[in-house]
Amino acid sequence: MYAVVGCGECSALWIVEGDPERTECPRCGTSRKHEYRREFLTTEDEDHAREVRASMLASRQGESEAFAEVGSFAELDDDLENAGVDDETYLEGVGVDTGEVEAAADRAAGGGGSRSREETVRAALRELEAPSEAEVASYAAEHGVSREYAERALEKLVRAGEVTEAGGGYRLL
Repeated sequence: MYAVVGCGECSALWIVEGDPERTECPRCGTSRKHEYRREFLTTEDEDHAREVRASMLASRQGESEAFAEVGSFAELDDDLENAGVDDETYLEGVGVDTGEVEAAADRAAGGGGSRSREETVRAALRELEAPSEAEVASYAAEHGVSREYAERALEKLVRAGEVTEAGGGYRLL
């Protein structure tokens, strides 16, 4: 069920789905019990509700004739679907290798995914036995994280109390 409703404060028109207890005006934010909102139309068809709201807005602007010349929402949706170029053509046109993009998406969806830089530092602390700062930085570098970032992250984790340092070795708490 869809209803075209109006705001008594600012005259905004919008479409409400279902029968909510309260509605809030998207323009001015006025909240009221839905039963006190003026319903201009109630219908089962969302496209019909969209058409009526659009017609009312066009009429307010004195553009009823122009609105009458425009196709229905269903026709406009079809036109939009067929307009322009598809994503793959666009990306290739700007120099993006769509094959590489698909391969990266497959790798990410495969669960192997990449981990964040901080997670890489944490993994070094979990996997290495009381590693030194140099060992953590080396592990991070092997996994694509700069040594500088690894050293800064290690320092922050110690300050945050998530990692302890004793005798040059680090350990997650």
